[in-house]
Amino acid sequence: MKQLFEPANIGNLELKNRFIRSATWEGMAEDNGHFNDKIYEIYENLAKGGVGAIITGYAYVLKEEQPSPKMFGAYDDSFIEDYKKLTKIVHKNNSKIILQLVYGGSFTWFNVDKREIWGPSAVLNKISGITPKEMSIENIDALVKAFGKSAKRAMEGGFDGVEIHAGHGYLLSQFLSPYFNRREDKYGGSIENRARIIYEVFDRIRSSTSPDFPILIKLNCSDFMENKGFVFEECKEVCKNLSKKGITAVEISGGPVFRAPKTEKEPTKKVSLSSNDSYFSEYAKELASEIEVPLILVGGNRNFEVMENLLNQTKIEFFSISRPLLSEPDLINQWKKDKNFKPRCTSCSLCFTPESNSCILDRENKK
Repeated sequence: MKQLFEPANIGNLELKNRFIRSATWEGMAEDNGHFNDKIYEIYENLAKGGVGAIITGYAYVLKEEQPSPKMFGAYDDSFIEDYKKLTKIVHKNNSKIILQLVYGGSFTWFNVDKREIWGPSAVLNKISGITPKEMSIENIDALVKAFGKSAKRAMEGGFDGVEIHAGHGYLLSQFLSPYFNRREDKYGGSIENRARIIYEVFDRIRSSTSPDFPILIKLNCSDFMENKGFVFEECKEVCKNLSKKGITAVEISGGPVFRAPKTEKEPTKKVSLSSNDSYFSEYAKELASEIEVPLILVGGNRNFEVMENLLNQTKIEFFSISRPLLSEPDLINQWKKDKNFKPRCTSCSLCFTPESNSCILDRENKK
């Protein structure tokens, strides 16, 4: 019987357990993306709290493209020293750390009138109200190179790997979606073409880092858009191709309906999920049986018994957690003491504000 609290490998990276902190924007870095004492404290507490690995809040790869305030930067070499300090803190506390890389695109509300925002096509994003500029081939090439350079900085800064954010309605996710991607060139049309930029990003990161440097990707199992978005069969095809190319692991989520504000007008369908716990598990279960690399499940992972059963009854290997660790950074240690420990997080989503991301219970206690 496999155990949640046992060493397990993602590529050549050995984790002390199967729990991962999924990428979470804190909104607490400096305006230019550099780290500060608050960031170092947050990640030290997460590492001390027992997770096998931490995937950071997303880091923007082009200086002129920052989708959220006070997020991490990865756009030039000045960040390498910050990275070294952060990774040293996490490693000292017996955890691993992976830098998530992103280009936000039109799924943003930050400084939208002060910058040029790229998209696969000039299609109105009905969530944000932004119509991006359709990317030229030169723009795509520049972005692919930026991902590669950022990954190299992460490696030089001591990170144990990088994760490509291609989910949740951000730019790479939009390239996968026929709703947002209406191109007629080699980056549009078939799923092979719509995924081309992701394959190019992977190839560029691989050529910019060492041959065994872990590269993960976060993808939607589906966009859950009525007859218009990226669907599960396409997700499986992309993941199989990435597996053949040598991706280290795949993290499966679902998009962007789950992140939309309550005023959201995107043509989404009502999603029926089998459980309030580990709610993308049916998709992840099927996908894990068809790819040759570890699959990480994110979304509603808060019940120890449910995760333990999924580990032993499916080929899902790892479980990543966000909101419960915002509320209780030591949750994993609590489960190690008592697997029946009930997290205080109820998925109220009041942790998320336009300014930052922290548990409302902690904010209330500070008043």
